[in-house]
Amino acid sequence: MRYLPLTDDNRAQMLEAIGAKSAVDMYCDVPPEALLKGPLDLPFHAGEMDVEKTISALAAKNLSPSSAPSFLGAGAYRHHVPASVDYLIQRGEFLTAYTPYQPEVSQGTLQYLYEFQTQVALLTGMDVANASMYDGATACAEAVLMASRATRKSRAVLAGGLHPHYRDVTKNSTRLLDIELVGPDSDPCRAALASSVIDLIDDKTSCVVVQSPDLFGRIIDLKPIADAAHAKGALLIAVTTEVISLGLLEAPGNQGADIVVGEGQSLGNSLNFGGPYVGLFATRSKLVRQMPGRVTGQTQDVEGQRGWVLTLSTREQHIRREKATSNICTNSGLCALAFTIHSSLLGEDGLNRLARINHANACKLADLLAAVDGVEVLNDSFFNEFTVKLSKNANDVVEALAERGILGGVPVSRLLPDRDDLSNMMLISATECTSDDDMAQLITALGEVL
Repeated sequence: MRYLPLTDDNRAQMLEAIGAKSAVDMYCDVPPEALLKGPLDLPFHAGEMDVEKTISALAAKNLSPSSAPSFLGAGAYRHHVPASVDYLIQRGEFLTAYTPYQPEVSQGTLQYLYEFQTQVALLTGMDVANASMYDGATACAEAVLMASRATRKSRAVLAGGLHPHYRDVTKNSTRLLDIELVGPDSDPCRAALASSVIDLIDDKTSCVVVQSPDLFGRIIDLKPIADAAHAKGALLIAVTTEVISLGLLEAPGNQGADIVVGEGQSLGNSLNFGGPYVGLFATRSKLVRQMPGRVTGQTQDVEGQRGWVLTLSTREQHIRREKATSNICTNSGLCALAFTIHSSLLGEDGLNRLARINHANACKLADLLAAVDGVEVLNDSFFNEFTVKLSKNANDVVEALAERGILGGVPVSRLLPDRDDLSNMMLISATECTSDDDMAQLITALGEVL
């Protein structure tokens, strides 16, 4: 007999309390085209071996970046992850550990989170970092909310080069709050001018959100934007989707950023078909009590031995809900551990060398592409990703390259579908995994396709 704890009367009372006629009303925000009109066209049952064969056949249709020349980027990058990272994170004490609700018992978990925070603070040039967020996009949204709380202002300026996924998550997180989002469109054919966002800053502005390298790969000088924001009492939120770039570029904190957020996938975490990833969040000491998530701190026990404690946790499960800074109820613990191990193996010098290899490969690839008829490299600055303008529709070119076993890049129109003028634009990245042979295959294939 099934255990059904709720009676029809119970359900009716709950629906009445929230003002809904039926449970279906709770899906009113889901677009009609996304709702199923009937059952999925799937067999009702099958043997285990049959299911394995079917799923394996479907998986075989994928063209994986690990088995083909890949130039994909746009916020998720293929990097080499040392085998020791995977070995260590699969140890039972790490793999099965969850968010510590009795934190002082979990000294090992707290220690690696403390090390993670230290690494993120050093990379970003900030005073303090939290124990991670879900991903870079949610970290960006939480930063905008934090800036509004800290400044008590309700207008956020989003630079045109901000990744559309980050923009959309921020828009979704603020749509029911008294926060206005404004920002210019961005065109990869134009230089990323600081004036485009500085002109939008006024006395009501809580923050300015700037990504560098931005969506199109351009490196942005944050200093003039930070100065303009601070003159109006606003905060500068710096965003990075490629954490490896911080091994070579000036830390955002050193350029005047008040909050730095980003995606840490590139260190220790493979692409994983889009997740799980690990969000980075760092800020100045004076803003620490407005920071979402949790902070692990170092202390001494009664015997004078070093230990770790959950120093600050401003989430709704730990304090009164109306006083919480965030409803983020966990952290990306295992991904943060992978990030920490990979960073520790590299060290400062290793990260710098890795970043230089990424940049050198991207420069080599850009030079090769510039010599191909029908390809124009648009960037005058970049780290390991840049934008090209093709003589044909970028979606068609990507499909043609995939038929030749090459993952050629990301059409800009996939990220900005409302911009018809960007249909021939494509984002291309090169990392330490990009070999000379990979580049040669891409150049040959583009010559055939274009």
